[in-house]
Amino acid sequence: MNLSSLYQSFIQQLSKLDGIPALLIRLYLAPVFIIAGYSKLQLGNPDVSGLASLAADPNIVNWFGNTEWGLGLPFPALLANLAAWTEFLGGWLLIIGLFTRLISIPLMFTMVVAATSVHADNGWFAITPTNPDTSPAKMVSWLGFESAEQSIENSEETSVRLNKMRDILDENGNTNWLYENGNIVVLNNGIEFAVTYFIMLLALFFIGAGRFTSVDHFVRARFLSAD
Repeated sequence: MNLSSLYQSFIQQLSKLDGIPALLIRLYLAPVFIIAGYSKLQLGNPDVSGLASLAADPNIVNWFGNTEWGLGLPFPALLANLAAWTEFLGGWLLIIGLFTRLISIPLMFTMVVAATSVHADNGWFAITPTNPDTSPAKMVSWLGFESAEQSIENSEETSVRLNKMRDILDENGNTNWLYENGNIVVLNNGIEFAVTYFIMLLALFFIGAGRFTSVDHFVRARFLSAD
């Protein structure tokens, strides 16, 4: 058996495990969307019970509709409830791998809305890089993008401010306790996470929930055997 045949044999055997990447993507995304939806609903509010607990939190509805400090979207109550239940139920469907391609569509839409209406003005990074030499923007700057150069300058300025914060804490705080659970960072709140989740959902839309690792697979196999 030549090298080409060995390679083809390996690929055929490897294809039996092609459901694992889809499973891992689903399990990565599911908690993100479940808690995002849950936080928009009143399910965890002890002061709200009955059907009212299934509705979007009034504060979230106000945020969706307010034009001054919110998103300024029309029909805020409708859109807030749609977003909340899409994320909450969609996350649970991702866990079991049911209707994966179908639920990926509205979830991708929520990520587009989040990226364009909430995070776009803050640039790319979710957390501001403070070392320009290791920032991904450095590679992009090699291609001549002016925005990447601005990002590198922002990293340098942020590093100065962050070091100043650390100096103040060193002088006035119990740093052993303050840093016990992790170091301090500067939140940029850019589109990075929303775009990343969108890409992962897009992958699920094309590859499906995964062979042998999802309800979708076994439902499809059942229908094919029936035919």
